Amino acid sequence: MSSPFDTVSTYFYAKDGNRPFLMRRAFSENVELEMVVNTDAISFPSNATGLDAIEDILCRRFSNDFENVYTFCMSRPTSQDRRHFPCHWLVGMSGKNNGPIRIGCGRYDWYFTADDKFLVELLKITIDEMKVFPQSHYDKLMNWLISLPYPWCTPSEVIAQMPETEGLEIIKSYLHQSGNSS
Repeated sequence: MSSPFDTVSTYFYAKDGNRPFLMRRAFSENVELEMVVNTDAISFPSNATGLDAIEDILCRRFSNDFENVYTFCMSRPTSQDRRHFPCHWLVGMSGKNNGPIRIGCGRYDWYFTADDKFLVELLKITIDEMKVFPQSHYDKLMNWLISLPYPWCTPSEVIAQMPETEGLEIIKSYLHQSGNSS
C-alpha cells in the first residue's frame, strides 16, 4: 500500500466483498484485532491475533451470515494519520436468505506499521450502535446505502439521505455527534 487511505480502502473492499486474499494487502502478518461490542444485536470475539484469524473473523465467518455489506468511513486519513487513524464508521448489511437488515455505527482505530507499506498492525473496532430492521425495510434501507459514496462518506451526507424509518434516530444522533467531534 502507498498510504493509510489505500490500506483502509483495501480493507473495506476485502471485508464487504468477502475477499480474504485482499486482507493480505492491508494487514501485517502478526496483526492484532481488538473488538468492543456495546450492543446485543451482533457478536464478535473480543480479540484475535494474526492474519489468518483476521481473514477468518472479518471475511469468511462474517460472510456466512451477512450479504450486501456496505461499510462507510466518516473521514479520510490525512498526512498526520500515518501511524494512527481514528475514524467513525457506518455499516449496513442484510442477513443471508432474506434475513433482517442491520445498520450500525462505531469507531475504528487503525495503527499502521512505521514503514512505507502502511500495513495495519493493530485494529480496534468499537461497535457502539446496531439496529435490526425487518426484511420489509430491505428496499428502503438498501437503496439508501447504495446511494451513498462508497466507502468514504461524511456524516452529513449520510444524514441528508437517511430515510425516515423508525429505529434510525439513534444512528442519526450518533453520526451527528461524531460529525461534530471529528
